[in-house]
Amino acid sequence: MALRRWDPFREIESLRREMERLFDEVFERTPFLRREPMIETAEEFRRVWTPACDVYETDKEIVVKANLPGVSKDNVEVIVTEDSITIKGQAKEEAEVKEKNYYRRELSYGAFERVIPLPVAVKSEEAKATFKDGILEIRAPKQEVSPKGRKINIE
Repeated sequence: MALRRWDPFREIESLRREMERLFDEVFERTPFLRREPMIETAEEFRRVWTPACDVYETDKEIVVKANLPGVSKDNVEVIVTEDSITIKGQAKEEAEVKEKNYYRRELSYGAFERVIPLPVAVKSEEAKATFKDGILEIRAPKQEVSPKGRKINIE
């Protein structure tokens, strides 16, 4: 067995690679973290929020359900493209409390936007959205998947 000289920089480089791998793993599992703007004040925290969503697939369509409690359907905009769904809107605060003696303030108000990448291509022109009891449901039919190649006859 040959002896190698100890190189402290090699150890630091190994630690850096492991830290990068850890952060990449976290951001892959929660992609919305990359899109969030920097929030520096409590006022900005109340204005920026992201609705919780469920996304699932059936044999014929992609279904997205977004939790938008207290939001009017008139204050929501849905944009469906072939590969993503964008939900934009605004939750308005009903009445502002002048006292500052809050024990807890957890309700979110202000503008929101959520871009959801889709696992398969959809027919955006046939997508439909419904809004009931604070749940926005978007259904987009999948596009027909054509084979990767096609055999042709030589003339």
